Amino acid sequence: MAEEAHGSESSLVFHPMDQFKISPLFGDGPIHWYTPTNVTLWMALTVLCIVGLMVLGSRGRAVVPSRIQSVAELMYGFVHKMVEDVAGKDAIRYFPYIMTLFSFIVFANTLGLIPTAFTTTTHIAVTAVLAMLVFTFVTVLGFVLHGTKFLGLFWIKSAPLAMRPVLAVIELISYFVRPVSHSIRLAGNMMAGHAVMKVFAGFAAITLISPVSVVAITAMYGLELLVAFIQAYVFTILTCVYLKDALHPSH
Repeated sequence: MAEEAHGSESSLVFHPMDQFKISPLFGDGPIHWYTPTNVTLWMALTVLCIVGLMVLGSRGRAVVPSRIQSVAELMYGFVHKMVEDVAGKDAIRYFPYIMTLFSFIVFANTLGLIPTAFTTTTHIAVTAVLAMLVFTFVTVLGFVLHGTKFLGLFWIKSAPLAMRPVLAVIELISYFVRPVSHSIRLAGNMMAGHAVMKVFAGFAAITLISPVSVVAITAMYGLELLVAFIQAYVFTILTCVYLKDALHPSH
């Protein structure tokens, strides 16, 4: 009886953070920069899904679109309108990059909801690279288009003269904090949702509360589908805001 009790107790032990471990695809050796891992696998699948959607969605170009074509057109129109509304018409030339960014995040988030899948956007290493690419892109663009006038982004002319240096320092700090908040927001929200689902899944093994746990998992799954889209939208719209600052830096 003691062994059974011990066995049932150990079967309820679960670790919600285990799902975020990076592991090599082949063998159990150390992970190097060139080692194929579960992260690289699911990032590759994300890229394949994006290419598949866009290729299949634009191949027919039927007057009456198919379902795949409708999804591709809706995504295209949604991001195009976002870029135009937030960053302005002169930002449309940078639409392909922002469209790629949105597509990658929304597919990575959604694929991570497949059972036994790996959500690449839960890792700060992935989201930090995305955020740093955006930060570098808008900063270089700002200086290329405006030269030293881009520094006008940090000089608030509408403020009293005595306050402008102080506000300039604050603006400068907040500018360099952008990639940190940009990356942590996405990774943190995705990680939190998956961890909560894993906790509810662990409680499903307890007979007394398993019905409640199943209902909670179902509700959380639906919520995470919504969060997968919302987080891609938030990341992309912030990119559009930063792009607007690069195109129109003066206050």
